[in-house]
Amino acid sequence: MSSKTPFELFMEQAQEMARAFNPAMENFDPRGFEKMWPTMPKDAMEMWFGKGISKDGLDSKTRLLLTLAGLTMQGAQADTQVRMTVRHLIEAGATKDEIAETIAQMSMFAGIPAMTRAMELAREVMNDDTKDEGQ
Repeated sequence: MSSKTPFELFMEQAQEMARAFNPAMENFDPRGFEKMWPTMPKDAMEMWFGKGISKDGLDSKTRLLLTLAGLTMQGAQADTQVRMTVRHLIEAGATKDEIAETIAQMSMFAGIPAMTRAMELAREVMNDDTKDEGQ
């Protein structure tokens, strides 16, 4: 009996099928798509997702922190969305501590594995951001 979950078995089968269709797909990295999606400027985020919706409502940084919390609650399964949300949070003015606290808070509701995965993804972005600042 296999110790793999049905999802893991499905993914293995899909990867084998992709290799059969196009052997170059074996080296495909979906992060390449993330590089094509620019980080929105803070003013644009605020206009479209922040106070532009309701002048007395949540600002874009708070909305993005809530989005990050929700993505963490889902088990941090959407790697691209977590990384992009963290990238947008940094642009919206969130500190690394605020990002980490938001993810850590979700450990009470989503569990330690989900929190750990989200934190790993967030660190990738924050470490990349630190490297970019040093250049």
